[in-house]
Amino acid sequence: MKGTGAAHDYSIGPMQGKRVLITGGAGFLGSNLAHKLVALGAEEIVLYDAMLPEYGANPENFREIKDKVKVVKGDTRDFETLAKNVKGKDLIFNYAAQVSHVRSMREPLLDIEINCTGNMNVLEACRKFNDSAKVIFSGTRTQIGEAQYTPIDEKHPINPVDIVGANKQAAQWYHQLYYKVHGIRTSTIVLNNTYGPRHQVRNPDYGIVNWFVRLAIEGKEIELFGDGSQTRDFNYVDDVNDAALLAAQSDKSNGEAYLLGSGEEISMLEAAKIIIKAAGSGSYKLKPFPKERAKIDVKRFLVSYEKIKNDIGWFPKTNFEKGIAKTVEFYRQRLQHYR
Repeated sequence: MKGTGAAHDYSIGPMQGKRVLITGGAGFLGSNLAHKLVALGAEEIVLYDAMLPEYGANPENFREIKDKVKVVKGDTRDFETLAKNVKGKDLIFNYAAQVSHVRSMREPLLDIEINCTGNMNVLEACRKFNDSAKVIFSGTRTQIGEAQYTPIDEKHPINPVDIVGANKQAAQWYHQLYYKVHGIRTSTIVLNNTYGPRHQVRNPDYGIVNWFVRLAIEGKEIELFGDGSQTRDFNYVDDVNDAALLAAQSDKSNGEAYLLGSGEEISMLEAAKIIIKAAGSGSYKLKPFPKERAKIDVKRFLVSYEKIKNDIGWFPKTNFEKGIAKTVEFYRQRLQHYR
């Protein structure tokens, strides 16, 4: 189940006339989606972002399209401001989140505010002011926890190992409940480790692959915990946003949650070596797990993407080596804007 091609490609329909809201729109996932929406001809694109320090919002992310999007500084925890921007939208990509595993354990109440209350506000704003909108929510692999079998599928038991995983699972259930009870059309894409251009590279807690890319480009040492044998399933950001767009354009995705995967199980050690090779610089070393990470680390992760492939035709087009090459090239040219 490799992500290097398929017998039948998928196609994403045009977006002419569509009015779109992206929460977390100035960040990594949201800004890359905005670039796609501009290319697809969306009529209105609103990037709604709290611009919180460390979370990755960056004007550089939308510099090329700044005249084709509207940027609103707003927090999903602020219901009144959020509701004003939910009104009149056809599609809402609900990407705003607190995603640091470690921070969620240190500041669980903050995580609840953003990942539970913030998401409930989006849904309530839709219920009260725009119940015809389609909402695409981005979940996280940490909702699942340690793999009991691989590849993991949508039937796998849910056993989060950290607060962010528990809260994002709750938020997924909120979205599914609002579809069942209130008829709000919602879909969830459950993200793996996502990497690619426009990701912040200042803090490893918010995206380890891009942090490794920065270190390698700068000729620095990548630190790997344990023996580096823990595995992950990585997805390139363009593939992830393709999944979100396909879900947005399909009624079959209503009320559903889809796991995204690449078909490749890669160890952290192997990932570091691929990044160093692509950068042509850098090195790595092994070090013991920090105590705060050891208790929440997942040892293996590989996903089956059969459900989303069967339902709406998505599959990963970008393998890890190709995606890393694109990512390295991006930061070679623009690293000064992301340090």
